[in-house]
Amino acid sequence: MLMVGGIILTVCVAFGWVHVGNFGHIQLAIPAFIYVVFIQAFVMFYFIGVSRLVENVWNALNSEGNLHELFDEPPTDLDPYKKKVTRYVHESQLSKRQTIPWTMLMLILGTIGFLLGGAHDTGMVAKTTHSGVAYGFIAAMAIGVVRQWYYLGKSHVLLGEMKALFGISRDAM
Repeated sequence: MLMVGGIILTVCVAFGWVHVGNFGHIQLAIPAFIYVVFIQAFVMFYFIGVSRLVENVWNALNSEGNLHELFDEPPTDLDPYKKKVTRYVHESQLSKRQTIPWTMLMLILGTIGFLLGGAHDTGMVAKTTHSGVAYGFIAAMAIGVVRQWYYLGKSHVLLGEMKALFGISRDAM
């Protein structure tokens, strides 16, 4: 929410709707976009990490030698576990596929908009070019953030269910 707030504040200052001391939208855009880069990197690593964890559990279930990583005493019938973990693999991959493209689009459009802002400031491109890319970035951010929060919730529930399936506390890593 801080990322979205920083970008909204930058846009409001750019339109002249809000004044923040002696800061213009350029001075606000620099830290706001650096924050966007860090937040989106964390988002990508989260969804990649959840997907990788679930795949590792699936691989351990499907190899006889690694069952001790999941169970103190492996059950004889692993089919219920395999069925649920297969669904978890699908859901975690879906979450990753539904969020990372929006993350990348935000980063690409934000970077191009940031660079075009500097180019506009030096008179190399028209204001409409910078503004158009900035509007695209804002639209991608709005859609992307909603999707990221939705799939963040689904991934959180998925991890809780998977931990419960193997008798691991929700607080455990």
